[in-house]
Amino acid sequence: MLTTTLSDTDLSESQHQIGCSDSDKSALRVGPLKVDPPVVLAPMAGITNAAFRQLCREQGAGLYVCEMITSRGLVERDRKTLSMLKFDLGERVRSVQLYGVDPVIMAHATEILCNEYSVSHVDLNFGCPVPKVTRKGGGAALPYKRDRLRMILDAAVKATAPYGVPVTIKTRIGIDHDHQTFLDAGRIAEDSGCAAIALHGRTAQQAYAGKADWNGIAALKAHVSIPVLGNGDIWEAADALQMMSQTGVDGVVIGRGCLGRPWLFRDLADAYAGRPSQPLPTLGEVKRMLRRHAELLVGLSDELHGLSDLRKHMAWYFKGFPVGGELRHRLGMVSSFVELDHLLSQLDPDVSFPTSELGSPRGRQGAPRAKVALPDGWLTDTSGRDLDLAAAEQGISGG
Repeated sequence: MLTTTLSDTDLSESQHQIGCSDSDKSALRVGPLKVDPPVVLAPMAGITNAAFRQLCREQGAGLYVCEMITSRGLVERDRKTLSMLKFDLGERVRSVQLYGVDPVIMAHATEILCNEYSVSHVDLNFGCPVPKVTRKGGGAALPYKRDRLRMILDAAVKATAPYGVPVTIKTRIGIDHDHQTFLDAGRIAEDSGCAAIALHGRTAQQAYAGKADWNGIAALKAHVSIPVLGNGDIWEAADALQMMSQTGVDGVVIGRGCLGRPWLFRDLADAYAGRPSQPLPTLGEVKRMLRRHAELLVGLSDELHGLSDLRKHMAWYFKGFPVGGELRHRLGMVSSFVELDHLLSQLDPDVSFPTSELGSPRGRQGAPRAKVALPDGWLTDTSGRDLDLAAAEQGISGG
């Protein structure tokens, strides 16, 4: 049976402990935070809002990161940015991913998060492969400018130090195969005082296509002494254990693998604790999970907006199930609980989980890009200390 509720007392024992295991054997240390099991929900735009984070947290302990916001949007008090900084009452460890390219702005933004929002963890995004970001020098393009990366990390770590809040970074293998940046980024992160580094084992050119390079993740683990978290191609709990065994990483970051499958965090908790795997959910249990997701989304706003937000999750929840094209279409247009319940009632609750979906990719994939979009002359030097990158924060998700 899937778990769909969890009391506040079950969530975390204190600001500095996530999970309730008596053993440190599998725990991940991120500064003062103990993350047990060593599992982190990756921030995903339009996905990891407070409702989805709570839904996942009700399945198992871990560190659940808010959607990415921009440092400039936060500093300038952009309405959209501030609206994304919502946390539920049980979210005692508040984690936010911040995007930025300017050391001064980034420092100011991290201080706001610590001082005004009681954030317990700040993650800095240097892994976004989206062309509108990289062509302006942001995301996965920025680590190529080693001096600029160091300036940003130094400023952010210094700003959070008085609050005892750890700063981590997430990055990729590099821009492409010929312009790899992850080892230098790891060294710079360690020297700057970052508490950990997460590596998505793909280049910006790969985006979400192809196979993640777990050997690169292992190389980074051997290269630095701070904790390393691996990301890429973790679709089942067994994949997380395999990655840790193969690479030696200290923890894993879960992204697309949990889309439409919040119970993956339950499976991960069981796997790390050495407990037997629980039965795969039936269609009836998946329906109940989706209904719980709907309630949480509506709680963030109202019925119309909450259920409109739920629409994009429908295909993920029912992937592989015999739902039928017309019903899938109607579920993707749902706008009220009455309508949702009527449609869900038409699904056979006893249908077994489609085992053919196990281990298969979820969410966006696409094809590798022929070339990564970069600012003119970006690859001519690796400093970037005096670059004007203000345009890199215009029109980016999160303000």
